[in-house]
Amino acid sequence: MAKNHITKIFVVEDDPIFSRVLKFKLEEEGNYEVMMFTTGEEFLKNLDLAPDIVTIDYNLPGVKGIELLKKIVAYNKDITPIILSAQEEVEVVVQAYKNGAKDYIVKKDNAIVELMNSIANFNTQVNLKKEVEDLKDLIVDREKYLTFIGESKPVLSVLRLVQKIEKTNMMVLITGESGTGKEVISRIIHLNSLRRREAFIPVNMAAIPPDLIESELFGHEKGAFTGADSKRIGKFEEANKGTIFLDEIGEMDMTLQTNLLRVLQESTICRVGSNKEIHLDVRVLAATNKNLGQLVKEGKFREDLFFRLQGFLIHLPPLRERGNDVLMLAKHFLREFCKNNRLPEKTFSKDSLEAMLEHRWPGNVRELKATVERTAIISDSNVITSEDFIFSDIMA
Repeated sequence: MAKNHITKIFVVEDDPIFSRVLKFKLEEEGNYEVMMFTTGEEFLKNLDLAPDIVTIDYNLPGVKGIELLKKIVAYNKDITPIILSAQEEVEVVVQAYKNGAKDYIVKKDNAIVELMNSIANFNTQVNLKKEVEDLKDLIVDREKYLTFIGESKPVLSVLRLVQKIEKTNMMVLITGESGTGKEVISRIIHLNSLRRREAFIPVNMAAIPPDLIESELFGHEKGAFTGADSKRIGKFEEANKGTIFLDEIGEMDMTLQTNLLRVLQESTICRVGSNKEIHLDVRVLAATNKNLGQLVKEGKFREDLFFRLQGFLIHLPPLRERGNDVLMLAKHFLREFCKNNRLPEKTFSKDSLEAMLEHRWPGNVRELKATVERTAIISDSNVITSEDFIFSDIMA
């Protein structure tokens, strides 16, 4: 179902009577959001509010209409500017069009009617453009995301979110059960971001001893502690200009959470053993298989850090909710394993496919991959049957 788009119209007009009549007419239409400005300076302060259509009086006090026209075009070529003027000279009209005006309306008795017709025509174009953008949001460019295999609705929903966020610098929190592909998604975000030519630094927070984690993340100076024989660059500095991926972030103790919050708020770090602040430009992606909200309630995770991390939330579905993606993944893993280990090409029998669809996969994609590879070795035939499978009996 198509969205009901509201077109945002800015009216820059110093004639109060003309303004009031135009505002009344536009709001009577019902599908316009109208903002009125009496000076160009006032309008320019609000240009970042992204109008769709701007009507400009040519002879404004202060910043003139033609100057506003140039600034609008330089700021955003998708904005539709319409010039209104009492002047009918050909040179003035030509100048307006050359500088980006989409229409030029002479202020005569029927100027309001002409302007309303012009706005209606351009509004059709605006709505078509917005509908195209809506369709783009629904379409996933699968060529960019080949490393995340699957065509199920939950997977496509995830990739649509990735598509929206990848070009921004927003912090992203990726949640989901162990083995669902959180690091894969984080790498996809980085590789499709504006930072793709810079470093991607993954850090497994659960794998670092608590007494070393500050040094690992922020680095240390020579002599900062016993064994610190030389200066060490931490993971955040390694990721400068690029992306750092903090996996299993729910495993951090409260002291480190405090330090991380300061880093996220101020974009600075201090190496262990130093008071000198180092300013960094790092995009932070984080992941957890824990319920951080519950940890906050239990007093095990800082509430302010929890909200800070949730700049943008992406939740990865468990494999058991992804339908036939199981089969797509299994065939991919089997093909890759046979190729990489110089085994003859193998396939799955119908009963083995059914068995995989029925299994709950508590370990998700990681478990599926391990199971397929183990089964490829166990099976003596080039056709793998359900009898060849040894499924995990761990409950999800």
